[in-house]
Amino acid sequence: MSKLKGASRGRKLRPAQAPSPSTPHPQTPFERELTTKRRGEISELAFALAAARHGFGIVRPYGDSERYDIILDPSHLSSSTTLPARPRLIRVQVKSSTHLLGGLYHVGIHRNDKGRNVPYKLGEIDFFAAYIIPEDLWFIVPLPHILGQLSLLFQPAGGGRRCVYDSYREAWHLLYEPDGIEFA
Repeated sequence: MSKLKGASRGRKLRPAQAPSPSTPHPQTPFERELTTKRRGEISELAFALAAARHGFGIVRPYGDSERYDIILDPSHLSSSTTLPARPRLIRVQVKSSTHLLGGLYHVGIHRNDKGRNVPYKLGEIDFFAAYIIPEDLWFIVPLPHILGQLSLLFQPAGGGRRCVYDSYREAWHLLYEPDGIEFA
């Protein structure tokens, strides 16, 4: 009830955004609750919506014990696109970032194993979907292309310098293409 009082008195709730240090404002309940886990959950939902718009069937694992966040089903894509569809389900780990490091967005692509950061293995996932939240931008990266790495740096949209991962920016086509790499 108390969360709705401010709205009922005519105060407009602001959309979630990082507060600017020069213009402090009271945070909405949504902004106060935006923990790393919550941002991850929202990013997973955003990915599911984007993938559905690209024609994929979406499957969510029960619980959060699997290494992947979402499974894509490409089985019906070959009839709706000119690209050949992958012959199997695609395991996707969704990561997100709002953190700039030296003008690039830093995305951790590791998992925790007994308190240690360890890279994902080929048998665990097929792709990373890295969501750059402030830019509403996706990087779709096949795991074999970055095997063994713990983090990646991505160039913001309109950035002046060339970044090694620019070819993965909005690279949804990689999810369609059977590339001959055996994942599991």
